[in-house]
Amino acid sequence: MKVPLKDITVNERVRREIGDLSSLMKSMQQHGQLNPVTITRDNELIAGHRRLLSAQELEWTYIEASIVDSSTEAEKLQLELEENVHRKDFNPEELLAGYRRLEKLMRPPLTRRVANFFSGLFGKLFRRKKRKAVQSQETSAEISAKQKQPASDNKTPQKNPETEQEVGQYGV
Repeated sequence: MKVPLKDITVNERVRREIGDLSSLMKSMQQHGQLNPVTITRDNELIAGHRRLLSAQELEWTYIEASIVDSSTEAEKLQLELEENVHRKDFNPEELLAGYRRLEKLMRPPLTRRVANFFSGLFGKLFRRKKRKAVQSQETSAEISAKQKQPASDNKTPQKNPETEQEVGQYGV
């Protein structure tokens, strides 16, 4: 649920060092808010202080929030600790492997880029030919429909397609 930033109250926090918010702010600008903050029904912040501060710095009006039922100070503190203690950061090998994979996806080798280019080019050509074929089928169908329509009262002279001469009511 979206909650106005101005309505969220921040009381005493366990975390004392907020750290540099610039990378989190950049991520939130590029990708939006990936995880909601956690608040009580009274809009008291339980978890997500850095996300809240980043949203304020970005001058957002609303933030996505999850609401929990916590009535005692002990429950609120327990939830704040749980949110920060039980997550696990990537180890250095996992982080390096993830960034290598991302690099390959964002900057494929030259052979892959060339293959993608020609694949896209031929895809466009064949789609265009297919569209033209469909259009010509429609034109053929329209012509057939017109030929099947009953002739008018034949008062207007028509041309004989074989001789290009006008023919009258009796074909003369």
